[in-house]
Amino acid sequence: MDKPHWSPREIVLFGLLGALIFAAKMAMAQLPNIEPVSLLVMLLAVSYGWRAYASVLIYILLEFSVWGLGLWSIAYLYVWLILFAAARLLRSMNSPLGWAVLSGGFGLLFGALCALVYWVAGGWAAAVSWWVAGIPADLLHGAGNFTLALVLFRPLRRRLSALNRQFGFPDHS
Repeated sequence: MDKPHWSPREIVLFGLLGALIFAAKMAMAQLPNIEPVSLLVMLLAVSYGWRAYASVLIYILLEFSVWGLGLWSIAYLYVWLILFAAARLLRSMNSPLGWAVLSGGFGLLFGALCALVYWVAGGWAAAVSWWVAGIPADLLHGAGNFTLALVLFRPLRRRLSALNRQFGFPDHS
């Protein structure tokens, strides 16, 4: 069970990790809908437990501060929570292929998950047309997520565990 209070080290760690998610996404912005956010969200969920969702919220706030607010903003408040929760539930999974499937599936479903906001705002036709128009982007998103997780999840998980031991942070996997 998580402690009720945040230590100064946790505040700094989760703040920096939120900024890292944003910086990593911006560094890869030239690639078409291929980003490391899903991979990093899964890693934080597995490595730090629910407290690390603070990093995801910081990432979301940075997105809002750079890109402004729109209907997509509402979707960001729940889509990353869905991935984070799924990763927490599957945290004992040891298969890189399993993490790749989770991440790739999330990328494929990203547009459908975001379309829920458009359904509420504009009805069924708005949601379906928005989702269908984004299917090519979702295909790239899914393929990019799958590849990044397949190649990087295990080595980044090991490195993060080593850093946590070195700096005295508990492992929540």
